[in-house]
Amino acid sequence: MLYTIRLQEMEFRAYHGCYDLEQIVGNRFVVELTITTELGAVADEDAVEKAVNYLTVYEIVREVMRIKCRTIERVAQNIIHAVKEQFPQIMEVECSVAKLAPPLGGKVGRVSVVLKE
Repeated sequence: MLYTIRLQEMEFRAYHGCYDLEQIVGNRFVVELTITTELGAVADEDAVEKAVNYLTVYEIVREVMRIKCRTIERVAQNIIHAVKEQFPQIMEVECSVAKLAPPLGGKVGRVSVVLKE
């Protein structure tokens, strides 16, 4: 049986962006993950040690968000790769990275990308 873990509305201050100023002053970002994995013995044995630990997943996302990138596409890709490296039992990760109030010359609430691997 498969199950899904969702980490929603993780907000970070980070320094991603194509403009040099964005990499200096930073911005607010929201990250969301949907992880699909095999349930296995997690529920039957109530075995937390066999589960994808979402505290660890959050810490991975936090660390990846500290690495400056020019594109949020790269940020999302880095998050997916880091999470899958830590938890090889993961079958699929969908990652959304949104930049809040992006500097586009007008009022825009957020711009986001979604990658799935």
